[in-house]
Amino acid sequence: PEYVFKLAIDAQRRSADLVKKEVLVDNHKMVYLEGGKGETVVLLHGFGGNKDMWTGFAKYLESYHLVIPDLPGFGESSQVPADNYGAESQVKRIDRFVEVLKLDKFHMAGNSMGGSLAAIYGAKHPDKVLTLILSAPAGATSQKKSEAILQLEKGNNPLLARSIEDYDKLAALIFVKRPAIPDSFKKIIAADFIAHTDFNQKIWNDFQPFQFSLAPFLSQIQAPVLILWGDQDRMLDAGGVGFLEKNLKNY
Repeated sequence: PEYVFKLAIDAQRRSADLVKKEVLVDNHKMVYLEGGKGETVVLLHGFGGNKDMWTGFAKYLESYHLVIPDLPGFGESSQVPADNYGAESQVKRIDRFVEVLKLDKFHMAGNSMGGSLAAIYGAKHPDKVLTLILSAPAGATSQKKSEAILQLEKGNNPLLARSIEDYDKLAALIFVKRPAIPDSFKKIIAADFIAHTDFNQKIWNDFQPFQFSLAPFLSQIQAPVLILWGDQDRMLDAGGVGFLEKNLKNY
């Protein structure tokens, strides 16, 4: 099953014209997918995710040059226990990453945690970001508490799965309609997710994605912003759209 799963991932990357690469960014190895020609788009995944979360989406962006990293600490990129993985530390690493790749100006999109990093990056580097897409970014607060936040308040973090049962509960929380995945593939995906849980706990402690606010950064964003949010989102309530509209100048 592992070999067949790798073939399926490779086929999905090829369908989006993406090739896996890696680069050293200071003390971090960063693994990323790259492909296509045209204006550059940098895509940032969410907490617990990795670069391949974007491959199904990427094939619809065939007229762009895509750069899709495993954010530091996630996927195949380095996990450095002594480092801090808070939002501003991660934004600095993203900036060093684009410097190493010699990317001067680009579009940037991110979802969940990646959306909050994209927003902060856009605020701090307005000279580099042409446009932003924020898809349900962490730090965009809503008066209504999501199901995930209610679970957190009870002491259960649904994003830190330690068993296949935990992973099933997380998938049920994330998807309105769960995609059809063969059981053998689901076991491989779940096992990889669970294997990262201890380090994800460290990143969570450093980042605290449900406890910080994007408000100080949003007013500094100069690039046009597209807001995307699922109206049945149970991880981050869609009331966050109003928060973004209130604080952004150009959306």
